[in-house]
Amino acid sequence: MYFSIAAVFNRAVTLEMDNDEIFRMQRSVEIRIREAGEDAKARNHRSPACPNVWRSYTTDRNVFSIDGLTPATSYEVQVRDADGTVTGQEFTTHQESVLLDVRTFGAAGDGEKEDTAAIQAAIQACPPEGTVYVPAGTYRVTPLFLKSRMTLWIDTGAVLLGETDRRRYPVLPGMTRSTGEEEEYNLGTWEGNPLDMFASLLTGISVRDVDIIGGGTIDGNAGAGDWWRDPKKKRIAWRPNIVYLAYCAGVRMQGVTVCNSPCWTIHPYYSDDLGFYDLTVRNPSDSPNTDGIDPESCERVTVLGTTISVGDDCMAIKSGKIYMSRVHLRATRDIEVRNCLLERGHGSVTIGSEIASGVHGVHVSKCLFDGTDRGLRIKTRRGRGETSVLDGICFEQIRMRDVPMPFTVNMFYFCDPDGHTRYVQDRSAIPRDDRTPSVGTITARDITCTGVEASLVCAMGLPESPIGELALERIEASYRPAAERVARRPVMMDDLDPVSGQSIIAHNVRKLTLNGVHITDSDVAEPVLEGVEEQELRDLRIG
Repeated sequence: MYFSIAAVFNRAVTLEMDNDEIFRMQRSVEIRIREAGEDAKARNHRSPACPNVWRSYTTDRNVFSIDGLTPATSYEVQVRDADGTVTGQEFTTHQESVLLDVRTFGAAGDGEKEDTAAIQAAIQACPPEGTVYVPAGTYRVTPLFLKSRMTLWIDTGAVLLGETDRRRYPVLPGMTRSTGEEEEYNLGTWEGNPLDMFASLLTGISVRDVDIIGGGTIDGNAGAGDWWRDPKKKRIAWRPNIVYLAYCAGVRMQGVTVCNSPCWTIHPYYSDDLGFYDLTVRNPSDSPNTDGIDPESCERVTVLGTTISVGDDCMAIKSGKIYMSRVHLRATRDIEVRNCLLERGHGSVTIGSEIASGVHGVHVSKCLFDGTDRGLRIKTRRGRGETSVLDGICFEQIRMRDVPMPFTVNMFYFCDPDGHTRYVQDRSAIPRDDRTPSVGTITARDITCTGVEASLVCAMGLPESPIGELALERIEASYRPAAERVARRPVMMDDLDPVSGQSIIAHNVRKLTLNGVHITDSDVAEPVLEGVEEQELRDLRIG
């Protein structure tokens, strides 16, 4: 079986299997690794009683990580599939200048003493290409601030446990005027606006080339405090994330578990060249606004082999509200999501609703959507602005299981204090202006959906700004039996009744392509089309 080396770190590596399966394989493979070349010879010479032997693992996951490696060392890795075919590659781990154990800086890791100062001291003392090591134990912390060109290694059994008293969290001001100038310096953000927010357990401000690795856990501990009570009420500042990366570049996370977040869990903001590999993101299903990963005004972001199970959208791709687009315009571009398990959230991969600066180029493939309310979820509204252009969205090789509403596009999303006003919800055309958003091309292909309830597709474009092109190709969908369904409103807008067993709803779409779409067990076979300017229907079977 061919595989690729997806990411190399100083003490870990992530592999990705090259196959046609989604997230996991039907038959497990064996992965073996050992030191290679001159590194192996030197080690065997030093310790002849301990020859260089293979370390062996078994997995059915398409993405697999190995840690506990030695820095600046060459390794040979092999994958043996169920038929006995072996494929191998070599790689070299990254250099490491020094390893700093936080316990030598005074961290106790006993779950009682607060360890913030000791761990922050280790981070501040870490030289370029150094590693701050957090061994097994429970470390009570308030926000820690990262620095450039370092690795934070949270080892298996280590837990960074968030303090619950919000008064002990620093505040990141939303906007600060530069001295003597008209320019603004933005740090804090809340739902697309520059507002004061608490710092996050791991906060990176303008840092570069940072790796966060290991089998340990970053636990926001939100349920033990008051973070989830009155969630829309500002108390001192707005709720923090667990990981907040503002104006960063080259930050990668691998292997760690991130859980119990006060709000959005991992929030990259105005950052580039980010990688999230083989993570586990987990929040209670009833926890408010606890999105999994929310890249906002970011470019070149990869999410690979990650499991997300949260209380809101598993992923929400954003680019701010209209003030940020007018003053700090930065579109989100080139997002890759692959071989992930997204479960139990409101949306599997959501785009919006804060997309005033635009989102261009989102590719989601080989993912399993399990038990989320919606699969592809696009949400915007009047007032997001003329730069709120969403285009180049492609979903392919997806399996959706028990997703009641697999494909939704909503340009009447009733968020914000004015969300239910006539301006936002009027179904008749109003004049286009600099507040009018637009949606371009959306493609979904080679997708299987089981357990559909409300509708396979619900696309609601603005009459003055129709959805550009919605193309569904090779889609197999089956519905729950009628007696087991719950009538649901497919998208969050006014004057839309709940539906059950509806096939396709499309309003205000310039071009609708349905090619090889097969739907079984729906009650309403005839698509409900209104304001669809061009239709291309081939091999469409609904029954």
